[in-house]
Amino acid sequence: MMIRTALTRTAQPALASAGLRTAAGSVRAKHTLPDLPYDFGALEPSISGQIMELHHQKHHQTYVNGLNTAEEQLQEAVAKNDVKKALAVQKALNFNGGGHINHSLFWQNLAPQKAGGGELHAGPLKEAIERDFGSLDNLKAKFNGQIAAIQGSGWGWLGYNPTNGKLDIVTTANQDPLLSHVPLIGVDAWEHAFYLQYQNVKADYFKAIWNVINFKTADERLKQAQSQ
Repeated sequence: MMIRTALTRTAQPALASAGLRTAAGSVRAKHTLPDLPYDFGALEPSISGQIMELHHQKHHQTYVNGLNTAEEQLQEAVAKNDVKKALAVQKALNFNGGGHINHSLFWQNLAPQKAGGGELHAGPLKEAIERDFGSLDNLKAKFNGQIAAIQGSGWGWLGYNPTNGKLDIVTTANQDPLLSHVPLIGVDAWEHAFYLQYQNVKADYFKAIWNVINFKTADERLKQAQSQ
C-alpha cells in the first residue's frame, strides 16, 4: 500500500488537504495502513517481532480507523454547516491524523541490520551531524537524554530546520507531528513501542533503536529538504 507523500514529509499539508476535501464535499479516499517494508521480526533483537506486530497491526490501525471516522464526522458537520460539531471533531482529527503521520514515517525510519540498519555512511546527513553535534555518538547521547525527559507519551525527532539549514533535536507530546522542521528521524516514546520487551527501562530501548535506524532514508530526506 502506498503512503501518501504528504504523510511522509509533514503533517500540515495532509491535514489541510483533508479539510479541503471535506469542505468541498468531494469523495474522500479513506486512509489505509501502510505495509511494513520488512518482516515483524526483522528488527530483532533491538525490537521484538511481538512488539512490531502489535504496534503496526493494532496501534497504527487504530489511528487509521480513528482518522477515517474523524474525517467522516467533519464532512458531515461541514455539510450541515454545524460549526460546533466541526470544532469538536478537531481534537480526534489531530490526534489520529498525527498518529497516522508519525507511524507511517516511523516504519520507514527503521531497517534490519542486515539491510544496513544502524549504519551511517558518508553523505550530507553524516556531514550535518558532525557539524551540528560533533559526532554520531554525541547526537545519540543528546537525543536519548532529551527523549528520556518526555513526561508521559510523545516522540523524539531529528529534524532539519529550513530557516537556518541546521539539524535540531525536537520532542513533541502525544501524537503531535513535527511541523516546525522537516522530520529526518523519529523515535516513538510511547510505552506501547517498548514495554513488552524493555518494561520500564525505556533508556535501554532508546539505546537499542539506533542499531536499526535507517540512516539511508534519513539522508535522502535531508537531500530533498536541502533542495527545496
